[in-house]
Amino acid sequence: MWKSGIPSWLLAAAVGLTIIAFTPQATFAVGDTPSSPKPTPKPKPKPKPKPKPKPKDSKLNDDQIYSVGYWQAKDGEYAAALATLRTAANSVDPRIQTMIGFSLRKLGRVEEAMEYYQKVLAAYPDRTTTRQYLGEAFLQIGEPAKAKDQLAEIGKRCGTACEDYQLLADEIAKFEKQAG
Repeated sequence: MWKSGIPSWLLAAAVGLTIIAFTPQATFAVGDTPSSPKPTPKPKPKPKPKPKPKPKDSKLNDDQIYSVGYWQAKDGEYAAALATLRTAANSVDPRIQTMIGFSLRKLGRVEEAMEYYQKVLAAYPDRTTTRQYLGEAFLQIGEPAKAKDQLAEIGKRCGTACEDYQLLADEIAKFEKQAG
């Protein structure tokens, strides 16, 4: 017995229980199996994105029109993107022309899309996104050599690690794999 009057066996038991209680891993006796884990709760559904403004709903500036048209096109709403992008006051904005070309190409109007891309590149030869989309258009019409020319031009402007280079390189690789 300690001087405090607490039996030593009780003190040892208290220390042992304290150690077990604060040990981060579970301790089981031989033959014990842990109970099956509790089912994980289902993830909460993601909130629906806010509706995108439509040009008819309000007067949007060209940056807003570009943004709405861009996301419509990226969401697969190509006809809506065309309608939106064509409301821009500055119809020669290279971003807007590029996205009009993108939407036309995705609608299967490749030759018309290429005209937009070529107009943009005549005025802004360093626009690598436009070059990437033009390269993809060349693949759509079965001209991989011209797509590779665009890839080389992108490489000169932003290197082989930039996103536009990588995206077009991936599309060329897919095309060549399918061509066998």
